[in-house]
Amino acid sequence: MASLTRIVKDANQLLNSIAVREREQILAQCTTIPLAFGRVLYEPNDAMRYVYFPTSGFVSLISQDGAKHSLEVGLVGVEGMVGSTLALGVSSSPLKALIQGQGSALRMRADSFADALNEIAQLRRVIGAYVFVQYAQVAQTATCGRFHALDARLARWILLTQDRAGAGHFRLTHELLAQMLGVRRAGVTMAAGMLQKRHLIQYRRGIVAVLNRPGLEALACACYKHLNEIYAMHVATTGKRA
Repeated sequence: MASLTRIVKDANQLLNSIAVREREQILAQCTTIPLAFGRVLYEPNDAMRYVYFPTSGFVSLISQDGAKHSLEVGLVGVEGMVGSTLALGVSSSPLKALIQGQGSALRMRADSFADALNEIAQLRRVIGAYVFVQYAQVAQTATCGRFHALDARLARWILLTQDRAGAGHFRLTHELLAQMLGVRRAGVTMAAGMLQKRHLIQYRRGIVAVLNRPGLEALACACYKHLNEIYAMHVATTGKRA
């Protein structure tokens, strides 16, 4: 139990916002598992048996249009959880959950999570606030894709990914970027090349290294700052109020 408590305190911000006694109740129902790159946690409309609280690594939430087209509409790392629709009483999700950054997570059975929501008022408030944040993230992604320039969107995505990766470099292929941003691979190549020429990133053999974070923040569209403000306003303050 001590090791799980330490992991959550250091890594998962969502659980860390809950009071210690209540958090211990949740941890007693959790198992630590690895998050392997490329593994699918669930497909659209699959019955979800577990929820996941990442302690490192990150998971993409992907909307699919048939077999060929997909778009990332959410990104979950140490700030959140995967499987939040269970908090709404819905046992499936319309999105695919795909591990894009390897790491680890605390896994909790769906029925145990439902019991914890019923028993722990603070957990209900924090998870409810997080569901709102995910809804805002999906809406902001749609707005961003329609109105903002590709280089600004790419800078935003790299910043969000670095926040969740917790490192200055991470794995990222052109194919994945094109899928995540909903554009052709040639467009990603051009945008990534521009960021390299400005010495904001280094991109080699599928690995992105962030060289100038302030420069990326200056280039990124306002969506990056807006999403961080929404999280701070709703999830972080909800945990502190309890």
